[in-house]
Amino acid sequence: MSTILTDRKQAGRALARKLDKYAGRPDCVVVGLPRGGVVVAAEIAAALHLPLDVCLVRKLGVPFQPELAMGAVASGGVRVLNEELIQRLKIKKWELDLESSAETAELNRREETYRHGRPMLPVRDKTVILADDGVATGATLEAAIDALKIQGAEAIIVAVGVAAPGAVYRLSPRVKDFLCVRNPDMLMAVADWYADFHEVTDTEVCDLLAKVDDTAPIVPSTP
Repeated sequence: MSTILTDRKQAGRALARKLDKYAGRPDCVVVGLPRGGVVVAAEIAAALHLPLDVCLVRKLGVPFQPELAMGAVASGGVRVLNEELIQRLKIKKWELDLESSAETAELNRREETYRHGRPMLPVRDKTVILADDGVATGATLEAAIDALKIQGAEAIIVAVGVAAPGAVYRLSPRVKDFLCVRNPDMLMAVADWYADFHEVTDTEVCDLLAKVDDTAPIVPSTP
C-alpha cells in the first residue's frame, strides 16, 4: 500500500515537482477547487511562480435525488447541463431553473467571500493547472473542466493529491494531462490518504488568495 500523504501542502509540493516545466510561464495559471484544493493549488503556484485563483463550482442536484448531479454552475456565469439525464428523468424547466437559481446564489456568495471584488484571472488561451486535494467520483472536477473549457482555456492539466482509478480513467481523455501523487487501486475516502485532513475554512482560502494577484506569486511555505 502506498504511503499516505502528510497533508495538502505536501501534496501540492509533490505535484509542483511533476509540473516544473510550467514554471514561470506567462501563458499558465493555477486554479484550485475550494476549499482543500486551494491549499494544494497555492503550493503549486508558489513553487512554479504562477498566478493563483479559485475555481468555484456548484452541483445542480436532481430534485428528488440531490446527490445525483444533473449539471453544475461555475464562475463566470457558466452553466453545464446533463441534457440526457434531464430528459430521461423528465426534469421540468421550472425545477431546473429553481435549482440553478439557488446554487448560483450560493456560488455568488462564495465569490464575494473569497474574492472581495477581485476579478477572476482570465483563462482564455491559457494552460490551466486545475488542482484539488483528491478525487473520488470526479463529478465536481468534471464540472470544473467543462467550465474552464467554456471560458476558453487552451489546455487543462489536472493535478490532485489522490484519485480513484475510475475518475482518472473517465476524465483523463478530456484533459491534456492528469497528475496525481497517489493513485490507489481502491479509494473509499480521500481523507484516508492524508495524515492531516482538517477541514479547510473560508478564512484559510481567503488568506491564500489574498497573498497573490495576477502578477505576483505567493511566498512558498517551508518544505
